[in-house]
Amino acid sequence: MTAPGDPALSAAAGPLYAAPEAFTLTLTLGGRYAGEQSWAIHAERSAVVARVQTDFGGVLPEIRRVQTSRLHPRQHTSLGYAEGDGRGRASFEVNFDRRAGTVTLRQGRDEASAPLTTDYQDPVSLLLWLRAQVAQATPEDGGDPATPERTHAQLTGGRVLIQRLPDQEIAGVPCSGFYLRPGSAYVFVEQAAPWRLMRLIQPTDFGPVEANVSAAPGRRAAPTGAPERRRRRT
Repeated sequence: MTAPGDPALSAAAGPLYAAPEAFTLTLTLGGRYAGEQSWAIHAERSAVVARVQTDFGGVLPEIRRVQTSRLHPRQHTSLGYAEGDGRGRASFEVNFDRRAGTVTLRQGRDEASAPLTTDYQDPVSLLLWLRAQVAQATPEDGGDPATPERTHAQLTGGRVLIQRLPDQEIAGVPCSGFYLRPGSAYVFVEQAAPWRLMRLIQPTDFGPVEANVSAAPGRRAAPTGAPERRRRRT
């Protein structure tokens, strides 16, 4: 797995966003419905724009969170990120100005700038970067992606260690798994095209919230809480 911003991340990841994409993940907490997360991704000039709207509900308080990430179309590093409730100006924004060599963060009325000395990820671009790594590492013969056991990414809040997990089947689909810390989050990506984000697990104050891909037409989703077969990586 290459580090964020590494030139080795070739054009192989580019076709991921040749056409607009939209998908929905269903949220659960302890096996009970907890809302939905809608993703919309499209190319825009020299960037890929991903908008993620999370509507918590069910067993969780009804809260909406909207995240918007602009990322490099092939390196999948963040060009800018905003987060809010989608009803007005974002409550948090970060902009990476490579020409000026600065990173600017704004939270509420507070704003601060610092020198831009490395490539950064944001919470959304990091997931899409992991997806691109699986897509790029998938062998032509359709075998398991050959991704290293450990790597890291840099967010504005600090460095994230990414550990490869044993492959797992989710709803009958072979997936590559990753464990992120700090944060103790889990990410599972489909190992074959279209390399969907199949499952995300994020700790919250209420407990770990799972986001699982909605069943595709003609494909039955595994029942909630059903055991899933793990496969050993070769």
